[in-house]
Amino acid sequence: MLSADRPATRLATRLAFLVAGFGIACWAPLVPFAKTRLGVDDGMLGLLLLSLGIGSVLAMLLTGVLSARYGSRPIIIAGGLGLALVLPLLAIASSPSALALALFAFGAALGSIDVATNIHAVEVERAAASPLMSGFHALFSIGGFAGSALMTALLSLQFGALTCALVCSILMLIAMLVTWPRLLRSAQVQDGPLFVLPHGSVLLLALLGAITFLVEGAMLDWGALLVIGAGLVSEAQGGAGYMVFSIAMTVGRLGGDAVVARIGDRATLLWGSLIAIAGFVVLLTAPVAAVAIAGFLLIGLGASNLVPVLFRGAAKQKAMPTGLAVAAITTAGYAGVLLGPAGVGFVARASGLPTAFWLLAALMGLVTLSAGIVTKEQHRTSRARA
Repeated sequence: MLSADRPATRLATRLAFLVAGFGIACWAPLVPFAKTRLGVDDGMLGLLLLSLGIGSVLAMLLTGVLSARYGSRPIIIAGGLGLALVLPLLAIASSPSALALALFAFGAALGSIDVATNIHAVEVERAAASPLMSGFHALFSIGGFAGSALMTALLSLQFGALTCALVCSILMLIAMLVTWPRLLRSAQVQDGPLFVLPHGSVLLLALLGAITFLVEGAMLDWGALLVIGAGLVSEAQGGAGYMVFSIAMTVGRLGGDAVVARIGDRATLLWGSLIAIAGFVVLLTAPVAAVAIAGFLLIGLGASNLVPVLFRGAAKQKAMPTGLAVAAITTAGYAGVLLGPAGVGFVARASGLPTAFWLLAALMGLVTLSAGIVTKEQHRTSRARA
């Protein structure tokens, strides 16, 4: 049996995160092709895309239960293989019902591997006794960039959608074959109850996770519209802000483990959220485009390591089994991504998009105020060791 603190297990964990980010990013460039192939309008497409979200959320809830009994390894394998095998079906589904079923299965695979890789990462980090979570999450971001870039490049070369999907699927299968034998066989197997309602500190961790993911989703869906609406950039340049935000998130996570090792989880939550809030202030008061871009940069850097710290908190809390706690935080975060941008839209319609972004900054303030609470037990442990 592999030790949790070996280079092989770290490699497997990184590859699992990479596959998860790569897989979902490969689907995004295929959406316009699916819409054209099926001849559906925006409303029907939105309903079809909802199938992916439903599959993901249901799988996330089930994964916490299954991981508590059987460990994360079989679920990571099933989720990664599922992404690779279902992706080509998304490129050939010939009816709305077929696409809905394929998206549901794809979402279930994505939700499963998302939760299971975080549970596995918690175990690997625990054995290492040093921060690793930020680096693991950076691989998800890198996978997302690589997946979207490769799929877009293949489509630009006039390869068919199915051919492009098969190329990406083969790469994911190769990665999973490398990952498979290196995963821990018993990560987070527990003999306790299979289902526990989130309570205690896990509820707060889940709330903060939802807020952080909501900010990420809002930057993706609404960031460009904000700066375009403010007259700072043209429509053609609207995506520059999110590009800078994404790069800042990735760079922040690549260096995040060293930062956390130096200043600790509490300071990372406190200063990270404050930097993100400062970024919102800069973005919303920017007189020119360059200053607005600086706001995107600050938000990305500030938010980059918040989620990894929250997952580490799930491993250290005592209110409920670790696997179920990780599943609760992941599900809440995904709900933030799915529902949050729609909420931003409702606020924007009623009071304007800048007001909605000011509310996002206020929500980020809850992370600042809660930094000491969610890391209290870890702080006590560190003081006791000192």
